[in-house]
Amino acid sequence: MAMIELGFGRQSFHPLKRKSLLLLKLIAVVFAVLLFCEFLIYYLAIFQCNWPEVNTTAYDGEQATREPVLRAMFLADTHLLGEFLGHWLDKLRREWQMERAFQTALWLLQPEVVFILGDVFDEGKWSTPEAWADDVQRFQKMFRHPSHVQLKVVAGNHDIGFHYEMNTYKVERFEKVFSSERLFSWKGINFVMVNSVALNGDGCGICSEAEAELIEVSHRLNCSREHYPLYRRSDANCSGEDAAPPEERDIPFKENYDVLSREASQKLLWWLQPRLVLSGHTHSACEVHHGGRVPELSVPSFSWRNRNNPSFIMGSITPTDYALAKCYLPREDVVLVIYCGAVGFLVVLTLSHSGLLASPFLSGLNLLRKRKTG
Repeated sequence: MAMIELGFGRQSFHPLKRKSLLLLKLIAVVFAVLLFCEFLIYYLAIFQCNWPEVNTTAYDGEQATREPVLRAMFLADTHLLGEFLGHWLDKLRREWQMERAFQTALWLLQPEVVFILGDVFDEGKWSTPEAWADDVQRFQKMFRHPSHVQLKVVAGNHDIGFHYEMNTYKVERFEKVFSSERLFSWKGINFVMVNSVALNGDGCGICSEAEAELIEVSHRLNCSREHYPLYRRSDANCSGEDAAPPEERDIPFKENYDVLSREASQKLLWWLQPRLVLSGHTHSACEVHHGGRVPELSVPSFSWRNRNNPSFIMGSITPTDYALAKCYLPREDVVLVIYCGAVGFLVVLTLSHSGLLASPFLSGLNLLRKRKTG
């Protein structure tokens, strides 16, 4: 009787051991895939990015001096989803992607200043006070940064609305969180941050105030002989005669909607005399040379929601020179392919352990045995 009980115990233990082994394998595969796709892949992609080399030698007469280099990151069009149009899964997926990308870039690249060129939020132009507070809280969590890293944010049309949607309340609400600073200087380099949405207005009060602020900034900069970069929204007029071919494809831009009017662009160039312009809004990369001499680069979107291959710009800047490079984030389709492949592997592994699918290893072993006995 005791022998029968012992034999029954052995027979029941073997399937249980096989199930436990299968469960451990499944957990290990799932953990490894999640670890790679949600964490390690960002390090793998951004580790390949390097700060561009820039000439740091300046000459004061015959004497050569070494200029300090400012390392700056430029992002655009993060479009954090709101309470009306954002599905919870879409919101979770895209915001996790941007958070991991930003935090990984901060850790690996160690920038000194980060600029976000507008459209931080997707529904800022019509969000309620409660929704706005929630969006700001999520933004501050995603784009948290050490105290020694400066974060500068420019307003976009999705943050405060186009000129016909803007009002004082929306502008002040945005500036209360992100500051109303127009001129930012560091290491002898001047940055002018322009809410170019307000420059498309037809005599609106806010638009007149924006122009007055820029004229005041222009007067302050006239005292300096240094040229300076200019960062603004929605002004990459890549359909003009001086436009260089876009990096990815030809993109038609509509004046006064996707880009500023030529009149507004000429005003900015005349007032500020920049040596470089970086802008957002189009979600795509584009380059144009104003008057054949002032380059303007449109920064692609930072979010998977707008691009399959998001990226950001890295700039090494001195008071007399600059160099730019693009850093690509992981492609969304690659991550999806890895997940699909992992699901297929888990199905095959489960069927193999269940005996419904012959293991390739066992099939090969049986084939060798047959050849030896034959």
